[in-house]
Amino acid sequence: MSALASSPGPLPSSVRSGPLGQSPAVRRDGRWWLVAMSGSVAVTDPVFTGQLNRFATAMAAADQAVAGPRIQQDQPRVRPGGRRR
Repeated sequence: MSALASSPGPLPSSVRSGPLGQSPAVRRDGRWWLVAMSGSVAVTDPVFTGQLNRFATAMAAADQAVAGPRIQQDQPRVRPGGRRR
């Protein structure tokens, strides 16, 4: 079995249902679908679904990495002595 065909295991909870970036791939009820204006097709190829899972995991990690500094910026700063700026 090649590295591409290996199962990545369950997706982390940070990977939610919905579209995968700006691609036609959408995750619904634990399955990947390719969606177009003419309809949708379930993705059944295990290599392709594995790649979609890895890409979704990487995107979720990137989203969390970007959200971390934003959350810190949104927190009010406290001056020495306990007073907020």
